[in-house]
Amino acid sequence: MTDPKNVAIGDAAELVEQLRGLAGADPADVRQVVTEVLAALDRAAGGTLREQLPETIRASLDSAAAARP
Repeated sequence: MTDPKNVAIGDAAELVEQLRGLAGADPADVRQVVTEVLAALDRAAGGTLREQLPETIRASLDSAAAARP
């Protein structure tokens, strides 16, 4: 049987590679894409996702929300 932790690690690595492909090699672009995805997920979850995230990520979401028209 496959260890769920190994599956999660593999899934996370695959997601990172997909994000790199979407945003290019520039880490700032990747960070921006991740922030936008997390902000969209937080909005879809009615703001409850934010409570589960580390403070530094919440601050990025707040900055992204302030910049949105």
